[in-house]
Amino acid sequence: MKAFTCVVCILAGIASSNPAIRGQSVTANASNNRSSPILDVIHDRARPGCVSQDNASSVDTSYIPMDSWIYPALDRLQALGYLDSGFEGLRPWTRLSISHMLECTAGKINAEHGDQEAARIYLAVQAEIQPPQEEASNFLRPRNNFESAYVRLGGVAGTPLRDSFHLGQTIANDYGRPYQSGFDPIAGFSTRSQAGRFSLYFRSEYQHAPDAPGYSPSLTSLLSTIDGIPLASNPNQPTIPSGPIAAANDFRIIEATLSYRLFQHEISFGKTDHWLGPGQGGSFAGTNNAESIYTFQIDRVEPLHVPWLSTLTGPFRYEFFVGSLKGHTDPNVPWFHLEKISFKPTSNLEMGFERGTIWGGEGHTPITVHSFLHSFFSFQNVPASEKQSRNDPGARFGSFDFSYRLPFVRNWLTLYSDSLVHDDVSPIDAPRHAGIRPGLYLSHFPHAPHLDMRVEAASTDPATGRSTGGSFLYTEYVEKQGYTNKGFIMGDAIGRESKGGQAWLTYHLSPRENVQFSYRNAKAENDFIPGGTTQNIFQVNAVKRLRKDFELRGTEQYERWKAPVYQTGPHSDASVSMQITWFARR
Repeated sequence: MKAFTCVVCILAGIASSNPAIRGQSVTANASNNRSSPILDVIHDRARPGCVSQDNASSVDTSYIPMDSWIYPALDRLQALGYLDSGFEGLRPWTRLSISHMLECTAGKINAEHGDQEAARIYLAVQAEIQPPQEEASNFLRPRNNFESAYVRLGGVAGTPLRDSFHLGQTIANDYGRPYQSGFDPIAGFSTRSQAGRFSLYFRSEYQHAPDAPGYSPSLTSLLSTIDGIPLASNPNQPTIPSGPIAAANDFRIIEATLSYRLFQHEISFGKTDHWLGPGQGGSFAGTNNAESIYTFQIDRVEPLHVPWLSTLTGPFRYEFFVGSLKGHTDPNVPWFHLEKISFKPTSNLEMGFERGTIWGGEGHTPITVHSFLHSFFSFQNVPASEKQSRNDPGARFGSFDFSYRLPFVRNWLTLYSDSLVHDDVSPIDAPRHAGIRPGLYLSHFPHAPHLDMRVEAASTDPATGRSTGGSFLYTEYVEKQGYTNKGFIMGDAIGRESKGGQAWLTYHLSPRENVQFSYRNAKAENDFIPGGTTQNIFQVNAVKRLRKDFELRGTEQYERWKAPVYQTGPHSDASVSMQITWFARR
């Protein structure tokens, strides 16, 4: 690997040694003018992008999965005007990198002058990331932690939708877990280990879903024709839930990642989830909507300051991974690689550029170093003759995202957006061909510091004549099953040639506890699905900690949908789930 210069980190050392920052509650009270322990830490540098030494630490370098409570908490901390060194467009984050982010923001938090909410978040995350009893590990003396065990009991009444590639998806961003009408339980556990620069994270589950009738032969034939896939030679297409569907009783690895930290990079093999945009409801480049793929990954986990260049652009982070996709039958078993780079010109602005490519597959292009390099360096449209040959560079998708804390309301409003193009270099040079997902985040309300609101819109139907028949975004001329793994879209569950939006209103009982009301809408166009489709989903979600070690999470959802091509008239379904998680003491 090419050498990267390691810069010396200026760390808030008092923050890591202060016992209050290691998990005790905030004791400051603005009414009695007593200082909070948080005020004892040194102030952060004015310049964003605080970086760290690549030395041994008592904090694990393993990744934290995207369904952890830590990410919404850190989103709030950033929207409140802190966590300047966090890159929201490149997640998940490692435990060690989050620890460094907290150290870099400690000096800005002033609990005595109205920042009690930020201080509560800071202390809760710090206590989770770096418990006081953990000690540094090495290769001969590893540190092992049984992290959690959980059971989720729930089910669906009515007929849900389970087809993000066509008609819609009732339950989104759930790691591609199976669900059908009836009882849908899961049970799982997670562990992590650290041995010097090596880290291992493992999470596995048992998953059950009842059998289901699935799509009729006529609907299956119609959708296969829309996709341009001959049904005779591809009778079983994971992107089409054709019936009958057998009951699921799966033991599935959700995540399994072995990593080595080198020059502030995590070099890893295994199964890691990704969330590659600032939105909460989705990201065009990558989410946990589908089951994660096995990859080789290089991830710059700490901000990189490039001499001279970073004077203009600010610090950088970047990521690369490559692995094979499952659930593709035309062609079979293609591979996927993705590259993303993000930078922060100011502490309030983050921008990111991403490129993902699906290439190869049995009977089309062999997976070799040559074909990989050809797809990696190809940036131009190619003629149909080349697309059908063994020199096909693959289906190329590009995204651009940004997040901006708005002037005059820096700690109140954050504007962000995500965008996607296909076979163009970037949405920046082809805005009329781009799908878009803008959003606005209000971090708190006047006189209601525990209440926040987020609103997002989404469209994969740009105003171009090429966006017809569902054949423009998330699919491709040769790689017809497009941006999917095991039948689910790996990016935004809004799907192909669709429009919609989401809204969330959340009251935070504590950084780990909340009550949330949300609404989601999605519509697919008539020229894609005959008659179109419409989904309206209302959800109530509550999270409560029972003492310190047990978390109780309840969700109730009601959906009303129309898909005349599937079933005539309006239909509805309701789903309920209750999950209890035990977090092992450390």
